[in-house]
Parts: sequence; structure tokens; C-alpha cells
Amino acid sequence: MSVIYVLLTISIVVAVLFFIAFIHSVRSGQYEDAYTPSVRMLFEDELLKTDDSTEPIAPETRKTNSKSKQL
Repeated sequence: MSVIYVLLTISIVVAVLFFIAFIHSVRSGQYEDAYTPSVRMLFEDELLKTDDSTEPIAPETRKTNSKSKQL
């Protein structure tokens, strides 16, 4: 029976620690940007950078993987 009390105490301590970490992340502004994830997919393929140069290339001229053509 004493094991139940120990496990209950440990679980409450862990829950309180997670709650404190959550409150800290909310106060530090972790969840403030709600707009960017919704529009990120719209601008993802506009300009891509190549591996060996710094000039951006259009998505139509980029190299495609041969595996993606088979699908």
C-alpha cells in the first residue's frame, strides 16, 4: 500500500514540473506566432537554393529525384 503513495507523490511532482514548464514557455512567448505556420506552405517552393551555389533557382528548373518520378 505504501508503494501507491510513493507513486502518487512522484506522479504529482512530475505533473507540477510539466505544468511549470508549460507556464514558463507561454510567458516567454513560445506560442505567440500563430500566423506563420498557416502561410508557410504557400511560400515554400518559390525560390530554392542549390547545394553548390548561392543563387536561387526557380522550382521548375530544379533537379528532381528519380524515385519521385516513379511514383
